[in-house]
Amino acid sequence: MAPYVWVNTGNPTAIPTRQEGVSKKEDPYGWYRKGPISPDFNIEQVLPHLFDKSITYIKARAPEAKKGKPFFLYLPLPAPHTPIVPVPPFKGASKINPYADFVMQVDHHMGQILTTLKETGIEDNTIVIFTSDNGCSPEGNFTELAKHNHDPSAIYRGHKADLYEGGHRVPFIVRWPTKIKGGQKSYATACLTDFYDTMREITKQPKKDNGGEDSVSLMPAFEGKTKTKRTYLISHSINGSFAIRQGKWKLLMCPGSGGWSLPRPRTASKDKSLHPVQLFDLEADPAEKTNLAQKHPSKVKSLILLLQTAIKNGRSTPGTPQQNDGATPPFHKRIIETYPILAE
Repeated sequence: MAPYVWVNTGNPTAIPTRQEGVSKKEDPYGWYRKGPISPDFNIEQVLPHLFDKSITYIKARAPEAKKGKPFFLYLPLPAPHTPIVPVPPFKGASKINPYADFVMQVDHHMGQILTTLKETGIEDNTIVIFTSDNGCSPEGNFTELAKHNHDPSAIYRGHKADLYEGGHRVPFIVRWPTKIKGGQKSYATACLTDFYDTMREITKQPKKDNGGEDSVSLMPAFEGKTKTKRTYLISHSINGSFAIRQGKWKLLMCPGSGGWSLPRPRTASKDKSLHPVQLFDLEADPAEKTNLAQKHPSKVKSLILLLQTAIKNGRSTPGTPQQNDGATPPFHKRIIETYPILAE
């Protein structure tokens, strides 16, 4: 989003001198909102530029890292988010669409990062985590991808912005040769917030009451154990609808997706044929097709109480209660009428 400006240590590298933007009608993949842009900012080169900067940083820090002074690099990728702007030789390489091309370009650049770690002699003791913030966006053009037998959400329902699994199930790939066995898989429940406590444990920092209060270390999973200390997980959709998962059970505090897929919030909230909450058994029904809320009212109640406890404590892990950043989540009137314990 505008302004399109590079910022280096708090300072812009150049001041915007003009307005630029591309409408979705002009380019359904490469569109971006009109706004001020700096003369040194090239939309198509944003992804390569960030990787070039990262590689330069790794090379500069590697000598000290070998001497026991570790470094941290956070590289939030602008791809394959919009604007979807793959460059040659990736443009057209997938034979599918620009989104698939852009994914190929990301894969190439990640390969460059791993090659740099190897060439600088620090790959064995460097932890690399590759993950995503949410499921695939409709901007990838699901219809076109389906023509090539590809569904970014695989067996899961929904996509970006939703409460359904397609909105939240993302890759979490970790490479750490001296600590993690290659090819290892884990089915432990995990959340991106767990990054905090994992890094805290690795760097041997003390716990803080108000630091990473929704975070659980993933080190047990890294070591091959089947579980971490996480006992449940809270998530929410783009419209603020909450979900809570404990073991195989997942409760959605809304009658629809809570996001962009059907049934959408406005329609779902008025559809009296839909139960106000949804309960799924993710082991038997990972695609979230069968709502079991009316069949298992006691499970719904126990998960609601667990959610309320987390809201009251301002955290989803054991520890000193914390203040929530916002007000109590606004549960829909139909939900409160069906489950009065929410109003207590």
